[in-house]
Amino acid sequence: MKPVMKTTDILLATSLLAACLILAACGKGPDAGAGVGAVGEVRAAEADDKGAAAEKGEDQKGAGGEKDKEGVALTPEQVEKLGVTTQPAQSVEYRAEASGYGVVLDHQGIAQAVADLQTAQATAQLSKTSLERARGLHGTPGALSADLEQTAEQKMAIDSAALTLTTEKLSSTWGMSPPWKGNAHDPRVQALARGDMQLVRVTFPLGSVSDTPDELYAGRVGSSRPDATTTLRPVWRAPADASIPGRSYFTLARAGTTAEGERLQVWAPTGKPTPGALVPTAAIVLSGGKYWCYVERTPGTFVRTGIDLSRPISGGYVVTDEVKPGDKIAITAAGQLLAKETGSTEEPD
Repeated sequence: MKPVMKTTDILLATSLLAACLILAACGKGPDAGAGVGAVGEVRAAEADDKGAAAEKGEDQKGAGGEKDKEGVALTPEQVEKLGVTTQPAQSVEYRAEASGYGVVLDHQGIAQAVADLQTAQATAQLSKTSLERARGLHGTPGALSADLEQTAEQKMAIDSAALTLTTEKLSSTWGMSPPWKGNAHDPRVQALARGDMQLVRVTFPLGSVSDTPDELYAGRVGSSRPDATTTLRPVWRAPADASIPGRSYFTLARAGTTAEGERLQVWAPTGKPTPGALVPTAAIVLSGGKYWCYVERTPGTFVRTGIDLSRPISGGYVVTDEVKPGDKIAITAAGQLLAKETGSTEEPD
């Protein structure tokens, strides 16, 4: 027979179960509160992080905006402190050039050739005058005998031949068509004989020069075209140099700039002139394997501009596209401008 639970027992069990539920609920309360506080702290931290990130992003955007600006912006005080000076780019013309070699000839040989020519001219003139005098006396009491007259004719012929030979020999000394046209009394010839001027023989490789140049530019052997400081003119054709294949020319140089027997590097203009702007050598900096100069586009703003160095001339380089005549070029402190633009404290390349 199953036992029967009394009413009091049922009530007691119900009370115990309710108490357990209440205790369980009280135990969860503090844990739940702690969880809510942690979530709040996490959200606050995330908000702070987002704010910091946003602020950092604004800073980076601002910094990027300054960096992305074209060129270097300087105040007048900064320009003076860096020592930046500018000058307008000059308008110049560039012509392609051929390179050759020259040698300064010894003036002693020229002096000897001039002396020989003058002697031959005087001798031929004397023989001609003597023959004319003899022929003028023909048929008079003071006339020369036929033998003496024939001797005078023979001497004049010999002296004339000697003059012709001496003149032809000079073609190997100063060419067939010198500017003085064979006149040994020309001041330039006399200056060559005295050593006041120098005769220079120049040879260019085959195919590099087609016509006789109007003028040549010379420098020391091993120098670059911008270093050429001597202008040589006039220029005329010379006999070919048997030791060097190519086309040869004679030209004149003022004594004192080079020594007799010295070898020269010589350039001859070829092709048509190309207009452009001159960028001085002092304005050029090398960075990243490229060449640059700084152009002041607006007052105080210097823009780094890439340039092509394939057109060298005396004093710098001719550029046709990057810089225009009249553009203000920074001719000093280009390295400091590069360091300020790139944020580098190192010297430019």
